[in-house]
Order: sequence, then C-alpha cells, then structure tokens
Amino acid sequence: MNVILVVIIACEIGFWVLIIAGLMVRYLLGKRRAGLVLLALTPLVDLILLTATVLDLRAGATATFVHGLAAVYLGISIAYGHRMIDWADARFAHRFGGGPRPTRHYGTRYAQECWKDVVRTIIAVLIAAGFLQLLTVLVDDAARTEALTGFYPILGIVFVVDLLWAVSYTIWPRKQPLTA
Repeated sequence: MNVILVVIIACEIGFWVLIIAGLMVRYLLGKRRAGLVLLALTPLVDLILLTATVLDLRAGATATFVHGLAAVYLGISIAYGHRMIDWADARFAHRFGGGPRPTRHYGTRYAQECWKDVVRTIIAVLIAAGFLQLLTVLVDDAARTEALTGFYPILGIVFVVDLLWAVSYTIWPRKQPLTA
C-alpha cells in the first residue's frame, strides 16, 4: 500500500479523533479549556500530511494520484475544517451539553449557506492548487510530477459542481418539509 495513502487515512482518522476527543472532554468531562486545546490541535494533522508528502517526493518518489489527493485533502481540510468542527460541536452541545437542536436551513437561508460553501470551495481549490504547485517546484522534475498536473481539471470540476449546486438552490430553493 502507498505510504502517502496510509498517511492520508491516518490523518483523516486523527482529525476526527481529535474532534471527538475534544468535544467529549468539553461536554462529558466539563473541561472546556482542555477540549479547546484538543480541537486546536487539528491543524497539526494537516502539517503532518504536508510534511510526509513533501518528504516522500523529496526522497525521490515519483508523484502519483495519491500525492495529488494529499494536496486536495489539505485544501479541503483547511477551508472546511472549522465548519466541520462547528457542525460536530453543535450536535455534541445539543446531545450532551443542553444546547439547542441544530437547525436545518431552507429557502433563501439554505441558498445563502450554499454560496458560503462556494467561497470555501474556492479557498479549498486555491489551497490545493498551491500545494500542487509547491510540490511540483520542490521536486523540480516534470517527469516525476506529471501526475500532479492532472489534478487541476479535477479542481475545476469540483468548483463547477459546487457552483451549480448553489445556483440550483438559488433558482429552486430547498422547501421546508410539511409538518404533520
């Protein structure tokens, strides 16, 4: 199995372990500051992945799809990480901390949230493209980084899909279900 793929999987698991541990410490043990420390460690996971990817390529590895996937993972994690933590926090607060039930958005409010995601996706795409470029420059061998250039169209497709999603919900707003 590819070492970088193992690191990506470990980082994804580590990201969620830190979030769940932070929220458990915060809500189940009542230690808000210790929980915050655990949540604040989540960017360390991104640093580990970036370091492993750079070291692997600098050690002579030829870039593969997985190295590009690492760049995409980093972009998404950085752009959407805070939102994912907020999502999990709202659910933990409701379930274990007496917080309000998380609300679902409909209509114009849902469309607005979709457009906020478009901005996050632009940030994720730009970060991923920046990491792809950084890896290409660090390796400085076009033959070894050819697989990375194939990710630029994928990033474009991700952006277009998210943009179409927001446009569709702007034109056809999400309707609130009828209550019995």
